Formats: sequence, structure tokens, C-alpha cells
Amino acid sequence: MNFELTIFGIITGLTSGFFGVGGGMVLVPILLVYGFVMKEAVAISIMQMVFSSIYGSFLNAKKAKNVIKDGTILGIGGSLGGIASGYMLSSISNESLQYLFIAILIFSIVRIFYSPAIQTEERKDKNIFILLFIGFCIGILAMSIGVGGSILLTPILVGFLKYDLKAATALGLFFVIFSSVGGFISSSYHGQMLFVEGATVGIGSLIGVYFGTKLKDIVKATSYKKYVLTLYILVLIAMLYKTF
Repeated sequence: MNFELTIFGIITGLTSGFFGVGGGMVLVPILLVYGFVMKEAVAISIMQMVFSSIYGSFLNAKKAKNVIKDGTILGIGGSLGGIASGYMLSSISNESLQYLFIAILIFSIVRIFYSPAIQTEERKDKNIFILLFIGFCIGILAMSIGVGGSILLTPILVGFLKYDLKAATALGLFFVIFSSVGGFISSSYHGQMLFVEGATVGIGSLIGVYFGTKLKDIVKATSYKKYVLTLYILVLIAMLYKTF
């Protein structure tokens, strides 16, 4: 099993680095198909995201420096939401979590589809409390379904806060650090964490993250949007197949 989990980690890391996601949106469906139940898949995904988000954000540091302020504020809210997610995770059924995951995927696809890859409108500073609230809500929802939050944050950044898509994905991965650490603490406290499996996938993801971030740098913004939408749609199909 360790070999398979390492391969899953490499695939997840490649996706994480390229698309600026924590990797849970890819890893959770893979683990479900492999035989894990939803809550086990969520636990492994959360631990993997701690690895991939920290390393990916380090590689993205120069490109993401212009959004570090908003990212930190959102991240603090996300960390608090991630900590609170353990209560939600322990009280909701596996089936309900899968339905929530599907609903979030559909929202993200629609929002990104109707948003430009490169913004022409000037981005304005946002109220700190609004950013904290957005981060908190995303942290709760994301950690409950085993994703880092960028799957929800990216369409909000692009559609409402007027970030370019590539900048939004870099910020999304930075946000995942906060939300995943909060989720890891909460899941561990509630006895839901699978440490060995999570670490195995997490170490494998470091390899994939390196190549994923390098690949993103050479892709044009318009093509990048198509790739992002393709990923979201493929994951949605996998989740619909597994759920229904």
C-alpha cells in the first residue's frame, strides 16, 4: 500500500503545484476509489496538504509576494475555521460530506467559467473583517471535505476580488497552509488522523509540487484557465460516479 500511496502523493503534488490547490480535490476521489471511506480520505488529504502547501508556497514566494497581506488575513480566518471543522467532521455522515464536495465543485466551475483569466479591473483593498470571515467560512467547509480551500477561494478571488487567475492560485496555495494546519490539529485532537498514510502521501507530494510549479510558469494565462476548468470537471465526474 505504501508504494501506491506514494504514487498518489506524486500525482496530487503535481496537481497542487500546477493548479495552486491543496490537492484534496484530486486525492479524496482517488482514495475513495482505492477503498478508503470519506472520513479516512479526508484525514489523509489534510495531512498531505500540510506538506504540499508549505513547499509549494515556498516555491511560489516571489510570485505571491504582492498578495501576501490578503493571504495572511484570509489564512488566519482559514486556520480558525480549520480548527472548528473537527466538530463538523465528527457530526456529519460520509454521504453528506460527499454531497457537499459536489456542490462546491459545481459552484467553482461556474464561477471560474464566467471570470476572465486576466483581470482588467483595478483590484481594491478589502475590509480586514470581510477577509477574515471569508477565510473562516472556507476553512470550515474545506477541512470538512478534505480540501485545502483554494477550490473555493480561487473562484472568489477571481470573480469577486478581481485577482488574475495565476495570482489567485498562488494565493490559494498559500491559504492552504493555514487551513490545513488548523484542520490537522483539529482532526488529530478528535482522533481522526491517519498519520502513517498521511505522511506517506505527503512526502510523495513534494516531488510532484516541484514539477507542478515549474510547469505553471510556462503556460499562458488563457490556456491555464482551460486546464483549471478541465481539472474541476474531471474531479466532479469522479465524485458523481463514486456518489451515485
